[in-house]
Amino acid sequence: MSETEIRAVVLATLKSIAPEIEEATLRTDRPLRHQVDLDSIDWLHFLTQLHEKLKVEIPESDYARLVTLDDVVAYLAQACKSS
Repeated sequence: MSETEIRAVVLATLKSIAPEIEEATLRTDRPLRHQVDLDSIDWLHFLTQLHEKLKVEIPESDYARLVTLDDVVAYLAQACKSS
């Protein structure tokens, strides 16, 4: 799966949790949780949905690495290559 396809899945998943977001206003280099005002439960739900959709393990120990949209996409791209 390409990074473009992964980014589309990430954004669709994010919109399913926070439908009010506008993709055009998202900064890929800024903390994602703060941009879309996700609390810890929403963030966990987001990561769980990504795991289910992409069939990629996201260990809790890696959650701190997933800060920006770019971080999430790069992490998932790497994980998809490894699986």
